[in-house]
Amino acid sequence: MAISIIICTYNPDIKILDNVFSSLKKALNYIADYEVLVIDNNSSNNFLNDVKISSYLNNDYWKVISESKQGLTPARLRGIVESKNELICFIDDDNFVEEDFFQKGLEIAIEYPFIGAFSGQVILELEYKAEKFIKPYLGLLVRREFSGNYWSNLPENGLTMPCGAGLFVRKNVADYYVYLHDTGKRVMQLDRSGNSLLSGGDNDLAECAIDLGLGVGLFEAVKLKHYIPKSRIQLKYLLKLNKAIGTSSVVLYNFRNRYFPIPTKFAVIKAILVSVKRGPIYFKFFWSNYQGIKIGYSLIKSKK
Repeated sequence: MAISIIICTYNPDIKILDNVFSSLKKALNYIADYEVLVIDNNSSNNFLNDVKISSYLNNDYWKVISESKQGLTPARLRGIVESKNELICFIDDDNFVEEDFFQKGLEIAIEYPFIGAFSGQVILELEYKAEKFIKPYLGLLVRREFSGNYWSNLPENGLTMPCGAGLFVRKNVADYYVYLHDTGKRVMQLDRSGNSLLSGGDNDLAECAIDLGLGVGLFEAVKLKHYIPKSRIQLKYLLKLNKAIGTSSVVLYNFRNRYFPIPTKFAVIKAILVSVKRGPIYFKFFWSNYQGIKIGYSLIKSKK
């Protein structure tokens, strides 16, 4: 089985990208048939001209593709269309993979032919140590540390839903995701674009496996590190992210004909009471998510 590795990037930190590519190069030594597609999404920092970066691209297996439509969603879609192999893996431009990452991913794809989308463990590599009151909310940054393997065909099962960092999908699953966009069944982007922190495109893509009668899963053997700069472990950023997650959840559920509940007045009162014990930070996160959910419903209404 061959694999297409897709890296979508927009004005990447060149030093971090160098480390990403370095980890990829080591991991690629363990597999035989692959292609690496670097999707440049309108970057303006000339990262391709960097000597170290260009050295990775100077071979027949790596290819740079420009995508002019801004946003992670168009970049992912372009990568899928350009890919040619049976298995696709999405690597973010701040992910450092383990040396056996792709080898293990291919083994899982072969051993579990009924799994259409899966990912593994994501260990956060923080630029600076997070303050104590921030630590309970680091899960918002897609931290996944677990033991064992878990899979299902249940779209709302958080214990088995893969994440976008290191997401493996079968080509037919990814092609169906492209079809949803090409046929107008997705009326807005559910991914980062510019200053927007919307997300959920990875969940939508993974759920395409379920649409096709396959399963989704999490496997402990595939591991990567997710680099987190200091700016992303600040309260202001995490609250903004939490708000965007609330908005994204509503839109994703709407795309998939499910209802995402709006917190009731009782839930708001309960959150206020709980915050008396847990502190004001707890309520700030509850409230930011609540506001995001309301925005999500406004977006849905405006698109109808």
